[in-house]
Amino acid sequence: MIIDSLANLSKYTSLHPLFAQAAAYISSTDLVNAEIGKSDIAEGLKAIYSDKAGVTAAESAAKFECHDKNIDIQVCIRGNETIGWKSRNNCTQPKGEYNPEKDVSFYADAPDMYFNLTGGQFVIFFPEDVHAPMIAVDDQPIKKLVIKVKI
Repeated sequence: MIIDSLANLSKYTSLHPLFAQAAAYISSTDLVNAEIGKSDIAEGLKAIYSDKAGVTAAESAAKFECHDKNIDIQVCIRGNETIGWKSRNNCTQPKGEYNPEKDVSFYADAPDMYFNLTGGQFVIFFPEDVHAPMIAVDDQPIKKLVIKVKI
């Protein structure tokens, strides 16, 4: 997992062949005014914009997830988002089977830690990062971008 501000995103472009394209998309897009929904950026890159009320830590942990075939670059555009995290190596309670169509596995484990993102910050989740996003106080709205990067 990597947490940083968008001003430093270019420092991470060497970590994956598609990260430079993802960073170029992020820096050239008006994220604040981007329309909600899904779109393909390029082969292996998909953008998913959401703008909705955050959830409680318990609601988010109920969908404690990770991915096998994608890396998530999650950008907080507006709001204050709390995210739970735990290493997949330390998760012992799978919740159902891996869904290859949606590339998601769920766990009943609790996060080991929580951190906050505010506007202009991002996190990169690799397959070993189980995460519980979109946690907010009092249902505050969060606008975010998730870029799915095919491994």
